[in-house]
Parts: sequence; C-alpha cells; structure tokens
Amino acid sequence: MLDIKRNLTTMTDFYELTMSAGYLEEGYQDKICVFDMFFRRVPDGGGFAIMAGLEQFIQAVDNLHFTQEDLEYLRSTGVFSELFLEYLKDFRLHCNIWAIREGVPIFPHEPIVTVEGPTIECQLLETLLLVTFNHQCLIATKANRIVRSASGRPVMEFGARRAQGYDAAYYGARASYIGGCGSTSCVMAARDFGIPASGTMAHSWVQMFPSEYEAFKKYAELYPNACMLLVDTYSVLKSGVPNAIRVFDEVLKPMGKRPLGIRIDSGDIAYLSKKARRMLDEAGYPDCTICASNSLDEYLVRDLISQGARVDSFGIGENMITAKSDPVFGGVYKLAAVKNEDGSYQPKIKISESSEKLTIPGLKKVWRIFDEDGKAMADYITLYDEEVSTEHGITLFDPVETWKERTYVNCTAQCISTPIYVEGKRVYECPSLQQVKAFCKEQLATLWDEVKRFENPHGYYVDLSQKLWDTRQELLRAISKEI
Repeated sequence: MLDIKRNLTTMTDFYELTMSAGYLEEGYQDKICVFDMFFRRVPDGGGFAIMAGLEQFIQAVDNLHFTQEDLEYLRSTGVFSELFLEYLKDFRLHCNIWAIREGVPIFPHEPIVTVEGPTIECQLLETLLLVTFNHQCLIATKANRIVRSASGRPVMEFGARRAQGYDAAYYGARASYIGGCGSTSCVMAARDFGIPASGTMAHSWVQMFPSEYEAFKKYAELYPNACMLLVDTYSVLKSGVPNAIRVFDEVLKPMGKRPLGIRIDSGDIAYLSKKARRMLDEAGYPDCTICASNSLDEYLVRDLISQGARVDSFGIGENMITAKSDPVFGGVYKLAAVKNEDGSYQPKIKISESSEKLTIPGLKKVWRIFDEDGKAMADYITLYDEEVSTEHGITLFDPVETWKERTYVNCTAQCISTPIYVEGKRVYECPSLQQVKAFCKEQLATLWDEVKRFENPHGYYVDLSQKLWDTRQELLRAISKEI
C-alpha cells in the first residue's frame, strides 16, 4: 500500500509557512478562526458533485508532525526564525473539523469541510486539504457521470497508465469506485482497497504469438474460468471473433467451460458489436459478453447505447482517471470567521471584483431538506447556533434573487456537516470503502432525475437562513462604506 502513515505535513504551499511565521511573530498563534472549503461550479456543467477523499485526509491529519529533517530544511532556507522552528517542533492539532461524509452529493458554495482552530493550524492544513478533496471529488464525480451513462451496464476503471502519477492512479481508482465503477485494473488499488480487479489482455499478447488463433488458444488454456479475448488486433469480424469462437469450441467446450467474453478496443463499436453479437449467438455463445473500451466517455457510452450497440460492459481509461473534459475541481479554502474573546464569532467575507467569488461568512452548518418521499429538495446553510425545525414547514429563499422563495411542508431537515475532529481528537470512524460506495448509491437515489441530467440540469437550491443572509448583507453594507 502507498504508505498511509507517510508524513504529509510539508505538503503545503510555502506561503502558508511564511504567513504562519508572521502570525507567531504578531502573537496571533492562539487566535481562533474558521475556514471553509467549498467549490463554485460543478465540473462538466453537471448538476452535482460527489464528496470523496475524507479517509485520506483523516489519515494525513492523524499523522501531522514536523520531523527533524523538515525543520532542518526550513532552517536552511534562511527565512524562518528559531522561535517559529521551535513552535513547529512541538506542533500538534487542536482544531475542530466538520465535513460532509464521503459519497454524499455536494453543491456549489456550501462548505464541504470546515476547520475551526488556532490560526496557524488552520493555515497549515489548507493545501493538504485542497489537494486531497479536489482530486477525489473530481474523479468520483466524473466516474459517476460515466456509470450513469452506461444505464446499469458494468463500468471498469482502466486508467492507471494515463493518470498523472502514482497517487492519481491509486486514489483515482478509489474515487471511481465510490462513483460507481465495479472494478479497477490497478492491482495496488484493488489489493489495498478491496476493489475487484479486472482486465483482459493487451494487443502485444496477440502479436507475440505466430497467429491470433494460437494467442487465443494459449490464453484460454491458461485462464479457462476467465477467458476474455481481445479481438481487434487485426480484424474484429474477419479474424478476431472467428478465432475466438474456434478457441471456445476447441479449448473451453471440451473442459465444460464457458467463455467470459470478448473485448473490442477500436473501430465502429456500435456496428462491430452488433455483428459480433450475431456471430457469437449463432455459434452457441449467447452468454459470451462484449466489452467495449477505446477512449470512451459518458457521451460516447450514451451514444453507443442509443445506437443499439450490443455492449455488456465498458472499460474506461484516460477520460475518467484524468477527468479529461474538465480536469479541475476548483475547490477553495477561505477564512469565514474569527472568534472574539467573549466566545462570539466575528464573521469575515471576501468580496473581490467578481460576484461569483463572494464568500459566505461565519461558522456554519449545512442542512439537507428532504420531502416526505425522501427526495432531496434543497440544501440550507445556517449559522452554527441555529436549529432547523420543519414541524410547521420551512420557507427558503434564493440568496441572490431573494424574491424567489418556496415553502416546504411535510419535510425533514438533516444536518450533513459531520464532526470529524473535536479539539484535535478524531471522533469519526471511517466506514469501509464498500460501505461508502453503497452509501453513495443510496444518496444519489435521493436526487431528482432532473438534477442528474448531463445537459442543462435542474439547478439544485442552496439557500441561506435569514439570519445568515442578514449577516452577509450587514458585512457588505459595512465594507461598501469603507471602499
């Protein structure tokens, strides 16, 4: 396994350290502040994203410490004082951290992770937090788009060789499994995460033998219980499928074995799969499945199915493991509040020149509103000390177009901001990956189909409580008077 206990404390941007050193010099190290991670848009123009990466973030946080080697490197830069290096030597976490659980659908602008604690600690977590969640949320979201496009047909993650590095392949396989893939070709990920391993053969296997028939024959003899033959090295219909059928007849049938399937990795897959299906059926192998690969994505998979392609499963590589069509999740980590000496919170806001970068101030919680049938209707962001009652219904309004409001009745509200650390001590136990995958499937079933559309999905509502909206408006008015 990639070392889950490896020290990732210095997986941080250099300016996090220079700012932290400055906070120490100013005596701000014990000032309590609140940071939120959120994202501003769903990749590929989708209606939702999927939360993933919490377990890896926890593993990293559990092992946060500066080694002597780390300190010597920082000393060698000539930037940091001995006072700061001494502070880092005894560094340990005191933060409260809340997060939305893995597998839950998430939406723009709501805090998916909130960190409350001493300023330096919050600052040093930023890069580690963002790189973890930005990657796995992205891949889980892309994988789920592809899985949904397959309309119930199995999807295998085949992307390790095209991923941007070892970690991207390894954790990308994990995220794709959360998103709905049934297996992975990455052996390390399969072993460590308990994901089913899958794979067939390469064209080089076929090329290595004197003939395609001999390559198929040897493979069938070696793997009679899992015989999946790659039939497009030379010609799918003229040689690949006929040679596969011959091997099924001559090798597997005498053993009492049935073929697992064939894989097509090039050409017009819709046309070839229909022809191959007919050939296999006529030869007595209606149970022999057809797998398609070859740089597929959700749109190609959907088109193949709509064109009547006789494909039973899909192997997806580069377009999923790199989220090629929209490869940046764009999560950010912003200061939301500073705690006063009396225990109250002073909300902080970032305005910027772009309205879409307006942040939501304060220490907050996220609630999900469900109707009586268990369908998710909206997310509701409140300040930390607000409780949500739906006994007499609840009225929500759009935080931008405030005249748009809706009252929900016969509904329930569930807080989805889950405590992970309390004063630096972990209070959350990670479920197994298989449990996360099943939970994700359950959570996705709570979304309306209109939210799941690939093109022009219905906009899911993420609204602010009246108290939170008023807080933001007061801050905006106060700042506008100063600038």
